[in-house]
Amino acid sequence: MGKIMGEPTRIRAPELPDNLEWFNTDQTLTLASQRGKVVLLDFWSYCSINCMHVMPDLRYLERKYPETLTVIGIHSPKFENERLGPQLQKAINRHHIRHPVANDPGFQLWRAYGIKAWPSTIFIDPEGFVVGVLRGEGRRKQLDELIAKHTAAAQEKGVLVRSPMPVTLQPEPESTLSFPGKVLATRSNLYIADSGRNRVLETHHDGKIRRIFGSGTGGMLDGIETAAMFDNPQGMVIVGDFLYIADTGNHALRRIHLKSGEVMTLAGTGKQGRYVADNFREPLDAQLNSPWDLGYHEGNLYIAMAGQHQIWRMNLNHQAIERYAGSGREDIVDGPTDRAGFAQPSGLAVHDGRLYVMDSETSAIREVHLTQNLVRTLVGKGLFDFGDRSGVGLEARLQHPLGITVDAERNALWIADTYNSKIKRIDMQTSEVSAFKFSFQLNEPGGLSLYRNKLFIANTNEHQIVALDLQTRMAEVVNVRE
Repeated sequence: MGKIMGEPTRIRAPELPDNLEWFNTDQTLTLASQRGKVVLLDFWSYCSINCMHVMPDLRYLERKYPETLTVIGIHSPKFENERLGPQLQKAINRHHIRHPVANDPGFQLWRAYGIKAWPSTIFIDPEGFVVGVLRGEGRRKQLDELIAKHTAAAQEKGVLVRSPMPVTLQPEPESTLSFPGKVLATRSNLYIADSGRNRVLETHHDGKIRRIFGSGTGGMLDGIETAAMFDNPQGMVIVGDFLYIADTGNHALRRIHLKSGEVMTLAGTGKQGRYVADNFREPLDAQLNSPWDLGYHEGNLYIAMAGQHQIWRMNLNHQAIERYAGSGREDIVDGPTDRAGFAQPSGLAVHDGRLYVMDSETSAIREVHLTQNLVRTLVGKGLFDFGDRSGVGLEARLQHPLGITVDAERNALWIADTYNSKIKRIDMQTSEVSAFKFSFQLNEPGGLSLYRNKLFIANTNEHQIVALDLQTRMAEVVNVRE
């Protein structure tokens, strides 16, 4: 995180290049055309949880200053997959971005403005001069105060222009599901995190909907079935009569009583936590940070706290929640759980006393020994080491993987290698990673669940659940319907 820079000399903001690919607008924007308004340049990459955390703040400011503020997203991609225009369009729609976005895979503006890290926000005053840069997330209050100050100054000078920014959207096709993030298969049902519609669906294996949990409107409200509200729900796990849900957008842990259909909040205040204690006596007072997936082992619920780069643990018998693994620093560090480093953990699976973690920003698979409290890396090397390569252990390369499930019969882990849009298999004994080939094109799959020989895949960007028969290698779309 940085501080707002001073302004001893006024620096004219470098103009936007004319060779960028634009989204949410039908014109090539220039800063000159926005003279008279405050302009925020949001430097982001759609993989980053920190960049995701900035989005609600930008929405708030856009609503508060609809005529005097222009927000322009400058997408500076980290991963190869993010450089592709169609993938960026999907991310824009998935995150409900309603301002113009420029794709800058060559990092032209990153260099021109001296950006050092994601996310960063450049503040440009109504006369076209750079006021400063704010680095990191959690800057809503500072930005709000700066916008008010510079808008008032421009009004006094008579240079303020009031004009809403026209936006041209490219909506997704109509479908029952919207960007489903995770799926969970049981003997008789599928549970689908219909993330883009803020719902959880209970269906038969053939896709026939049995029950819907969540009204479809984003929010945080307990209640029975559709009376409840979620916000971008993701990972799930069943323990007894209860379905536990990582309610990512609400920074909360929710629970559905499967017999009654009642939705309850177990942990979280609904607000994002940034600095947290090691444990909380009252889980409802705990400030979570984008929980993304869940795992269960011997009375404990393990939580992939993506926004905190940690693994948390909740004891379901004593209703106590605590930090379990991870220093909180975004990194890839093995060793004792309290000193280990994770980077946006987004998928969990438990087998034989071990917790397997999809560490998305390091494109890694981590293993946590739950008795010895030790972390080791099975696949992955660093924050910028990624690719699409089979091999044994550290020889292999993945690209921002999000989903994982255990196949005890085959002694394997199945991996959603999300940004490679592939399914991969890792042998738990040898750590050999190989792509599983079948004739179906996936698009950034986010979650997996195995029941017998069927691997159910949340094919997130195509708004689908796909059923893959591991014996025949035949895949078909599950017809999710009322």
